[in-house]
Amino acid sequence: MKKYLLISVAVLMSALSLTACGDDNEKDNAGTTGENVEKDAAMQAITSQYVNNVVFPIYTSLAEQTDNLFEQLVAAKEKFRAGTLTQKDIDEVCTTFLAARSAWEKSESFLYGAATDFGIDPHIDTWPLDRTALAKALSSTEILEDLDDLEDGGIDNARALVGEQQLGFHGIEFIIFRNGKNRTVADLNGIEDDAAFAGRNITGEQELIFAAAVAGDLRDKCFQLEVSWLGEKANNEHIERVEECEFPYTIVGSEWSYGENMLNATKAGSTLRTWRSVMSTILVAGCSNICNEVAGQKIGQAYTGADKDYIESPYSQRSYYDFYDNISSIQYSLNGQTGKTAAANSIMAYLTKYNSTLAAKLSEKLSAALTALETAKAGTPFVVDSHSASAKASMDAIGELDEVINEAATWIAAN
Repeated sequence: MKKYLLISVAVLMSALSLTACGDDNEKDNAGTTGENVEKDAAMQAITSQYVNNVVFPIYTSLAEQTDNLFEQLVAAKEKFRAGTLTQKDIDEVCTTFLAARSAWEKSESFLYGAATDFGIDPHIDTWPLDRTALAKALSSTEILEDLDDLEDGGIDNARALVGEQQLGFHGIEFIIFRNGKNRTVADLNGIEDDAAFAGRNITGEQELIFAAAVAGDLRDKCFQLEVSWLGEKANNEHIERVEECEFPYTIVGSEWSYGENMLNATKAGSTLRTWRSVMSTILVAGCSNICNEVAGQKIGQAYTGADKDYIESPYSQRSYYDFYDNISSIQYSLNGQTGKTAAANSIMAYLTKYNSTLAAKLSEKLSAALTALETAKAGTPFVVDSHSASAKASMDAIGELDEVINEAATWIAAN
């Protein structure tokens, strides 16, 4: 099953709920009471803090780390051919991959916007990996030649010739990790022994040709995310690359970036009519959406047996780390900064001021979800035992967090 279908449904439902909220429940931003003016000003400050101190730095880090990953994999391919590839080289690639992976997972509480509108999420993060199709692609001399020439469209060829279920993080993960460990030089010097590759005699060189081209595509799509949100504040070279790829990077029908659109809420041209609609976007389309995905899909599909192969990051065996980063993403969105404490201008601080009981409840459920996942991380990897007590405890704790997030969204919209 593709993640794309699951995300699309979740985002659609979020959009419908936001529309209803905006039409029926929100206080009018033009309200004249002193409290309304005060709250609107607070929400505007929360929005600025959130965009500038959560979204921007995470997408900047993601762009930088995927750029590093691409450069390292290109170098690894050339070193392999020269017979100089070392275990240190492979380990450095794996470390960079995990840093990029963590940045991506920490962005998933704001998958609304460019990640969804431009299909970036399914493009770079679909699973399970179609290993049979990958084996077939790597058996084609013509495809490998097209992927290998990075100076003459090799990265574009990855987008054109490799299916979405082989692209992105998990295609690369398969090449550089196996059974929860970094691949070794000896592995790459041998023949690929995965069952899907039986009889094809796929070499480490062929795998690294694929990984380098796909890493270039991953980098380009993460540049697109960065530029779509930061606009002119993004790295100039990244902007140039996005324009070279002819990727869209502004709000449809507008010249604004996604960051500008949110920061300019209530102004003519913004898709966000009120500051309360911004809060609902962050909480419902963002935080609640990823809660639903982690509990109901990322854990739930395999745990319930609905799809036992629906396991994220099976080759590095880092699924619980992915889930933990997803909930950390919610923590950052609530706190207005990438840390465990709430900034003065944050949703959590706002709730603490205006509804301390709800704030305490939200803090408790957030802490419980992170604690459950911390316990799961220290235990058996999800790919080994997806029906463990830790999986169930994590799923339940995230479900309870989701309920309170929606309670907070409803309260903010109505007060």
